[in-house]
Amino acid sequence: MNIKTNYQITNGELNGKTILVTGANRGFGRAMTLDLAKAGASVIMLGRDLGSLEQVYDEVVDAKYQEPILYPFDLEGATPEHYEQLQKNILDNFGHLDGLIHNASIIGTMMLIEQYDIKLWYSTMQINLNAPFMLTQFLIPALNQSDDARVLFLSSSVGRSARAYWGAYGVSKFAIEGLSKTLSEELEKTNIKVNSLDPGRMKTEMRRAAYPAENADKNPLPEDKSPAIVYLMSEKSNKLNGEQITLSSA
Repeated sequence: MNIKTNYQITNGELNGKTILVTGANRGFGRAMTLDLAKAGASVIMLGRDLGSLEQVYDEVVDAKYQEPILYPFDLEGATPEHYEQLQKNILDNFGHLDGLIHNASIIGTMMLIEQYDIKLWYSTMQINLNAPFMLTQFLIPALNQSDDARVLFLSSSVGRSARAYWGAYGVSKFAIEGLSKTLSEELEKTNIKVNSLDPGRMKTEMRRAAYPAENADKNPLPEDKSPAIVYLMSEKSNKLNGEQITLSSA
């Protein structure tokens, strides 16, 4: 299904909600963190690089939005014990989790499968697939404490229609679509709604890596699309579950 990107954020519409965003320190993750905080949500910002997390934190605070929470976390190297500690910290400090947005991913390399570096394959799958699986599994107890929770998996068009040379990234996004759909079926009778989202092309570092010859200035900014994330975390989207969502132009 398609949804428009021109959602108008209402101040305070996410007041009282706690939402975790992976890869919150740059690109689309940065943009959605700002908009979620603008709408009143307490955003738990997960990212590997503390310095860039702090830069986004300062942006949010300078704009006088809801103050976010920094949580440095290495999705590639994290062990089950790290995820368990994250779960404990969320439950101890907030008592619940209202939203979990799996935004972080890496592109790996554009290459034939038969030539793909095995170590890079494993690291791409770890960040793009295994980490979202483990993070979701450990945070379901916190999501269950919310009256109206959301899990959103960021996907891609190459995770819905296969293309040559997309390698581990494309395969990981196909798997993410399967994980999202399976989880939505398993949690259908709970308070947790699960969907996947293809945000489409944007002017980001990942897009430049995938399409180096493209005129990046013709692509929408992440800020043009991030208001839709507020909609997907709000009560206005409470009928959406098990959907493959695509952002379309306003």
